Amino acid sequence: MKRNYVLLLGSLFLGGIILFSGCGAVPRAESGNTVQVEYTGKLNDGTVFDSSVGKQPLEFTVGSGQVIPGFDQAVTGMKVGDSKTVTIPAADAYGQHNDELVMVVPMSDLPEGLTPKVGQKLQGMGDDGRPITVTITDVSGTTVTVDANHPLAGKDLTFELKLVAIK
Repeated sequence: MKRNYVLLLGSLFLGGIILFSGCGAVPRAESGNTVQVEYTGKLNDGTVFDSSVGKQPLEFTVGSGQVIPGFDQAVTGMKVGDSKTVTIPAADAYGQHNDELVMVVPMSDLPEGLTPKVGQKLQGMGDDGRPITVTITDVSGTTVTVDANHPLAGKDLTFELKLVAIK
């Protein structure tokens, strides 16, 4: 009788191991994973500045620097199907607005035939030879004021996120 009891316990234990061995932890997004995220980005006043809803999800590798740091941090630890809303401070988004990146340029430095308008974007070359985009913020007489800051610099950003896939 004692032997049968031991065999029964052993069988139950072994059966439990077999049952639970296929039940691994649900994967969570972590550094090095390629993920797909559906998102909507909003400013503090609720204005939507970008969204992937109804389009292809954003695909990136977590921790690779492909997205702003706060977005990377927000996705880390999410499981497929998880949704959340996060507010990312400017410092973890596009940084603070840098007044040194606002310049007054003589009209004569602009391409010939260009009629500058406030809000217009121009492509230029940085001191390091890399292309930069500037936005015209003021046009007056003989000068144009351009801003090389990212348009979202200095702004806190709110994202509604849904993790669609971990590849």
